[in-house]
Amino acid sequence: MEQARAAAVEDATTDLGRASAESAVGEHLGAVVEDPGTLTHFFAATQGGYRGWRWSVTLAADEQGPITVCEVVLLPGADAVVAPAWVPWQERIRPGDLGVGDLLPAPADDERLVPGYLAVDDADLDVPIAIEVGLGRTKVLSRAGRDAAADRWTEGPHGPGADMARAAPGSCGTCGFFLSLAGSMRGAFGVCGNEYAPADGAVVAVGFGCGAHSDVVVEASSPVAVAELVYDDGVDLEPVASS
Repeated sequence: MEQARAAAVEDATTDLGRASAESAVGEHLGAVVEDPGTLTHFFAATQGGYRGWRWSVTLAADEQGPITVCEVVLLPGADAVVAPAWVPWQERIRPGDLGVGDLLPAPADDERLVPGYLAVDDADLDVPIAIEVGLGRTKVLSRAGRDAAADRWTEGPHGPGADMARAAPGSCGTCGFFLSLAGSMRGAFGVCGNEYAPADGAVVAVGFGCGAHSDVVVEASSPVAVAELVYDDGVDLEPVASS
């Protein structure tokens, strides 16, 4: 055990210096037999920033040879503070993260996109002549891509279930400011063209709505408050004698 502790102190000396290394290797926490002739000792790591970590020192020896140090490492314990698990950037990025100058290439196997020369069951996208003369797009939305967008827009802040839609006097589908999308999305979504509406320039569901609907009519009323007249027919008024 003493040889293992000395190896841990020696390893810590490289970064902390001899004086600090002596105190960085704490009490012996136990040992584990890895295989015949190999034993790993664990010591508490007491240096700052390593709460719950431990020094792991593996020693090996055979019947004829001396004991040698195989490995010295710092390992996290059950209550150690460690960095979160690494997540690929494709899974970390969220809507709104893209900034000016940032690039976000679509994955090679992105199911939302298909080659532009394939039929995608969308009359406004299936234009063979445009493809033949080189005017078609190289990639277009697949059915899966359109379905995903439709679900996202329906459940989003401009869908029929939004609080504003439930309180609106009418739906976007009947509003004069509603601009329908082309293709298979035409019957379900459009873009708001009312500069005073909260969804101006955004994709809205036909079932969405707001107080800026084109058919809204506000009843005209007097800006001067008039008190209600009250008639009391239950009181007999005596005539006033003239002097």
